[in-house]
Amino acid sequence: QVQLVESGGGSVQAGGSLRLSCAASGYTNSPACMGWFRQAPGKEREGVATLHMFGGNTAYADSVKGRFTISRDHAKSTLYLQMNSLETEDTAMYYCAAKYGGSCPTIVAMFDYWGQGTQVTVSS
Repeated sequence: QVQLVESGGGSVQAGGSLRLSCAASGYTNSPACMGWFRQAPGKEREGVATLHMFGGNTAYADSVKGRFTISRDHAKSTLYLQMNSLETEDTAMYYCAAKYGGSCPTIVAMFDYWGQGTQVTVSS
């Protein structure tokens, strides 16, 4: 059973930066894909970025391309999301997720394991 624990959220002014972390544990075989998703109040959960843990391929939502970077520390079993040039529209609960299998899309329904989330609030 994959367990995911997010940290690093907080409040920041527009234009600022935050780095989210996701510590993964509880598994024998590493998930093939991990990613970050977010959900703003009144909106559906959406994909932000994913990383294929074996191939290294990444995928980003258009809204965050050029501003966010997903990465990992394999030795620490930790996934990161570096968020720069934050905008008020980035305000949301951010979730870490994992899945097995070969594909690594930014599609909520394809992920089986979820963390509890960490809140990111961007003020103008």
